[in-house]
Amino acid sequence: MKIITKKTLEVTEPLEVYIEEKLMPLAKFIEPFDRDGSVELHLEVSRTSQHHRKGEEVFMACADLSLPGKVLRGEATAADIRRAIDEARNILHMEIQKYKTKNARPQEREK
Repeated sequence: MKIITKKTLEVTEPLEVYIEEKLMPLAKFIEPFDRDGSVELHLEVSRTSQHHRKGEEVFMACADLSLPGKVLRGEATAADIRRAIDEARNILHMEIQKYKTKNARPQEREK
């Protein structure tokens, strides 16, 4: 799985490391669908508006995961960019679980 980040705000090196640490573990859940390594996760981190500098839900994280036959999306807003990334990852994890359940082979469903 490759992570492609689109940034509309300045992303520091520690934030890039944080993104890798939080999103790369999702790769183990999609291994059966990523045999050739073509699955990409597109992450966009930004502010909800340019004129708000502080307050509630200023940062937004949108994660799109392209799987065979479907694009899964996790989107979240929060006062802290790290919290927005965490929430988007949690939503995406739930979407992956639903996708795996619907696309499991019959013998895997019986287990």
